[in-house]
Amino acid sequence: MKFRCAILVVLIHLFLNPAVALAQTADEQFLAARDAARAGDRARLERLASALQGYELEPYVEYWQLLLDLKDSEPGTVGAFLARHENTYVAEKLRADWLRQLGRKQQWATFDAEYLRLVQPDQDLACYALQSRQAQGDASVLDAALPLWLTLLEPPEPCYPVLEALILEKRVLADAVWARIRRQFEANKISAAIYTMNYLPASQAPDKKLAQTVADTPLPWLVKLPSDFSANRMQRELATLAIQRIARNDPRMAADQLERISPSLKIGEKSWAWSQIGWQAAQRHLPEAMEWYRQAGDATLSDDAAAWKVRAALRAQDWGSVRSTIEKMPPALAAQPTWVYWLGRAYRAGGRLEEANTLFARIAGQPDFYGSLANDELGRPTTTPPKASPASRDELLQVSAIPGVQRAQAFFRLNLRTEGVREWNWALRRMSDRELLAASEIALRAGNYDRAIAAADRTRSEHDYSLRYLAPYGDQVRPAAQNQALDDAWVYGLMRQESRFITSAKSPVGASGLMQLMPATAKWVANKIGLKDFHQGRVNDTETNLLLGTTYMRLVLESLDNHPVLASAAYNAGPGRARRWRADRPLEGAVYAETIPFNETRDYVKKVMNNSLYYAALFDGKPQTLKSRLGVIAPRTGGEAKGEDLP
Repeated sequence: MKFRCAILVVLIHLFLNPAVALAQTADEQFLAARDAARAGDRARLERLASALQGYELEPYVEYWQLLLDLKDSEPGTVGAFLARHENTYVAEKLRADWLRQLGRKQQWATFDAEYLRLVQPDQDLACYALQSRQAQGDASVLDAALPLWLTLLEPPEPCYPVLEALILEKRVLADAVWARIRRQFEANKISAAIYTMNYLPASQAPDKKLAQTVADTPLPWLVKLPSDFSANRMQRELATLAIQRIARNDPRMAADQLERISPSLKIGEKSWAWSQIGWQAAQRHLPEAMEWYRQAGDATLSDDAAAWKVRAALRAQDWGSVRSTIEKMPPALAAQPTWVYWLGRAYRAGGRLEEANTLFARIAGQPDFYGSLANDELGRPTTTPPKASPASRDELLQVSAIPGVQRAQAFFRLNLRTEGVREWNWALRRMSDRELLAASEIALRAGNYDRAIAAADRTRSEHDYSLRYLAPYGDQVRPAAQNQALDDAWVYGLMRQESRFITSAKSPVGASGLMQLMPATAKWVANKIGLKDFHQGRVNDTETNLLLGTTYMRLVLESLDNHPVLASAAYNAGPGRARRWRADRPLEGAVYAETIPFNETRDYVKKVMNNSLYYAALFDGKPQTLKSRLGVIAPRTGGEAKGEDLP
């Protein structure tokens, strides 16, 4: 009887809501079509395509059909699809796929015509475009390819003919080949480096087994090297590579070995080896780092090695080295806000106040970490800009009608977030500020908080920082923060960085929920507070996630001098690391953040703290300074209490 009643209820619901029923059926058919395409089931895909005509995601079904036979497709068939869907993300996808087929077949005339219409070419397609110019006898193609020699360290397959042309035309000689190998070793791309050794003259090229031995067991190989190998370039170069590999694990051991073999090396080889030891020492905050960098002399530094030389100088409060290193950086690197700010600080430390203020003014007002610090240097506390008028009903309707927005929302409805994010970002590309604000409001109303932030973040003149810095779940977040005596601006700043307020967010390493809790951490905190009936399935429950996350924030904060910079670093990389990254002297919070060894954690701490600045400005309605939030990090001491062993 109960079963018949349930069936009756469903039938009545479908009768009263036929549009809902059809939408659900179409969604299910679309997901089935996606499965059929992945399985290569042409017949099933064809049947489902017929049923999905007029469906909002129909272009994807047609795309999947074309993709199955793209290798043998007629240009007219592909061209017709691209013409119908021009300026859409799905057209961009198909055009890129088709260009790869054209490149493989070396059908350059058709390739060139379509490549011009591609908006965001990947590196492999850019290299096919260079191949096309090469095939047409364009002599300037080598000039265009030359910068790739030291930057494209693990190239996709289509790039090899272009790079090899540099060798054949003698635009790249042995010195440049060894320079590329060094860069590949620096980037830990050993297989690519060993492949590059094939381009060396026969007298300098080690066999693959020898090269692998140097990479895998550098110290034993170096110890067995004959005492006088100065006349053999291959052995000298391999010796410097061995030093680089040893330095990755033990810079002091590498320094000892370099001192031992130094008489057999030429100046350029020694300089590069010292730069590698200095770089690795800087990442470990070793006090010898600057001395080893100094021994490198005028060695050409990679971007990473130069950045870490500045960071080592910051920790040593050596403003002269900060200045000289940034001034020698390539222009594109030196123009980054990070180095503009620190060069300004170096000028100020040297009494060059006008030049310092000019640099600060260049980045002040930008809503990022160093823009906020530049505001502080110029005495302009950070405030939120005037709030733009809300999107009107007509603006909301116009943006809602944009096909890309509709497709993105359909993907979100289907819980296909990756596809939805791509469509959404594509749709935002050419929007005006008013359209972006409308898009942000549309995403907010749909509960897609991350997309609301992404749209509001792009405005150029008209802004709404209450959309850029959303504060959802206020009736749950605020009490949770208050119960743990935490600054709610910091809590929101951390959550914005962790999950963008997506409750179902899950990281590649398994962190879950609004506060991105790792399973072991969640279990530990639950046991710590005696949370009954806890199991991992509860981690994505908003209330449970907030309880565990804010409790962990408090425990970490209390164990680290109640300093939010240290606690933010600990939340991302663990309390033990946050403690070890202190210095033997007090450090500005900004210097501590800039010298965090992990790229991800360094970026994370900067963004969390800058987020908290803007949340505080919104919540308090008062100007804020980032420097006051960053404070000073107390030095580590020999008897420093480590506190509780937190996960």
